[in-house]
Amino acid sequence: MTRDASMMDRVLELPGQLEWGTTVDEPEVPHDRPILMLGMGGSAMGAAVGALAAANAPRPIEIRRTYGLPEWAVASEALVVGVSYSGNTEEVLSGVARALDAGLPVAAIASGGVLAEQASSHGFPLVAVPGGLQPRAAVGYQAAAAVRILGGAGALSDGDGQLAEAADVLNSALGGGDGGAFVLGRDLGQALAGRITIVYGGIGPGALAAYRWKTQINENAKAAAWWHEIPELNHNELQGWETLQALSNESVGVLFLRDGGDHPQVKRRLDLTEEAIGGKVLVAGSVDSTGTGPLARFFSLAAVGDIASVTMAEALGVDPTPVATIEAFKVKLTEG
Repeated sequence: MTRDASMMDRVLELPGQLEWGTTVDEPEVPHDRPILMLGMGGSAMGAAVGALAAANAPRPIEIRRTYGLPEWAVASEALVVGVSYSGNTEEVLSGVARALDAGLPVAAIASGGVLAEQASSHGFPLVAVPGGLQPRAAVGYQAAAAVRILGGAGALSDGDGQLAEAADVLNSALGGGDGGAFVLGRDLGQALAGRITIVYGGIGPGALAAYRWKTQINENAKAAAWWHEIPELNHNELQGWETLQALSNESVGVLFLRDGGDHPQVKRRLDLTEEAIGGKVLVAGSVDSTGTGPLARFFSLAAVGDIASVTMAEALGVDPTPVATIEAFKVKLTEG
């Protein structure tokens, strides 16, 4: 199977998606409130990456991946940000409806759909992202839009700088298809194809990138994958490699994501974890982050996984773009 011209090219467009964000004005939203961002799937990932860029925000930022709103958001009059690439995600619309009913300030990120219509009719700010992509392939647009809204809310002051650095890091790493990160992603994808992949990262950019690896393998390669974060996994999952070693060695591949911003003890735990499971399961390798800011470091790890997941799809003979099982599930959900 030849390389998918659509999904692989979308990965190579990530630097441009982040650069797009530097051209977007920060919307006028309240500065003095906690922030709740609503999203599912690739849209929730964009929200989470934006929140990662604002890790030092002076007020709480939380991501909600379900229906409605938590009571604390209503009680504290939080700023509610609905993030839905299509604009039609039912869980997000449920939370936005609750926020409007409660009189909370709302902002949105969407390419169109019901959410964009609500922004127009109710007069709340909308950052309109370019449409026509799978939500997971628009993560750069959605993360950049989240950065702009969080900047408007006073949650971060260096949004332009973080977006520009992340774009520069990716341009260098991907090299238009022959950079070091691209080559590494291809190699890791070939090594992991046909195996259940488990990705480990330290809490922060590494763990969020590990989750992105897992979801990209699920959707692009149509394959099972899992992730976990250090230090938590050292208190439970580490013990789980003790039995079924023959099966693990044959069927599972573990990958480590190492971030330059990891706490020193997290770095040591990553090393010791790799040592502890060596010989019990295939350790496919590791990826080291590059860049200074959290946005650049996250994307330097995640982009390698995007490349690997499409490479795995090629090796498995599947088209990485459609997600027929998910779409069929949505249809059945509406029939209920």
